[in-house]
Order: sequence, then C-alpha cells, then structure tokens
Amino acid sequence: MAYPRTLSHIGISVTDLEKAVKFYTEVFGWYVIMPPTEIVSDDSAIGVMCDDVFGEGWEKFKIAHLSTGDRVGVELFEFKDAQAPEKHFEYWKTSIFHLCVQDPDLEGLAQKIIEHGGKQRMPVRYYYPDDKPYRMVYCEDPFGNIIEIYSHSYELTYSPGAYV
Repeated sequence: MAYPRTLSHIGISVTDLEKAVKFYTEVFGWYVIMPPTEIVSDDSAIGVMCDDVFGEGWEKFKIAHLSTGDRVGVELFEFKDAQAPEKHFEYWKTSIFHLCVQDPDLEGLAQKIIEHGGKQRMPVRYYYPDDKPYRMVYCEDPFGNIIEIYSHSYELTYSPGAYV
C-alpha cells in the first residue's frame, strides 16, 4: 500500500525572473533560499542533468529558489527567449494548470495580487453557501500562471461535515 508522500517543490516558468521573485516574496511572503542564478549548458553535473531534462540546445536559463511558509519549495525559471503564450490558460490540455495557496483573507490577497501586476479571474465564490463559510477565487500572476486561493485548508474544504 502506498503511503502519502509530501510535496517537496514546484517549478514555475516566468518571463522575468527578478520581477517574479519580487512578486512572490512581496505578495505571498515566500522567502528566497537561492537568489537568481544563471545556469549554462556545460559538462558540470547541473549542466548534464539539465541536458537530461530539457534535451540538448537549451543553452542557459536563470533560476531562483523560494520557500513557502509550510516549507514547500518554489523554483522560478526564466528560460532563454522566454515568452508568454498568447492563450496561457489552456485548462483542457494535460499539465499542472494552477497552484493553490490558503489565506483566510483571500479578498485581501487577491487585491494584493492585482496591485502587484496580476489579476483576479473571477469573483470570490462560496463552495458550500448553505453549510460552510469556505471561499475560493482564481487569480493569476503577472506572467499568466494561475493561482487559486482558499480561505480554509484543502482537507476541511472537502471533508464531509468539516466546519470551522
């Protein structure tokens, strides 16, 4: 039987690494573990590993490592010639299409996202308007990455009878 593994980190591609570090540290309070660093294609261990992952021809990229309040890592990548897709939110295609953060003041956090160049994609909604005060909203960062905000934990939101 499989046991539940913990989430170590996620990787997010952006078009401006320094701007992304500023956004995620100022909006979410995540802290920098490794500041923006350039990685180049070469014979070093990291260069060979990146060849394995990205294939040959990637040349270089910049990366920064952040951490959330619950110690989940966030890798921010800016690849050479990075560009935002015209239609970024293609939810029907196989991929990870959003990340979710939790904040009891999700309205305030959504406003902070807007003030830092992101946007709110929908009004705040109640999951169970007649039973629980749990709210959610979808936003996006300035690079088009989708961020959902929950007012309560994932487990409380989906557990039957859970009410806080």
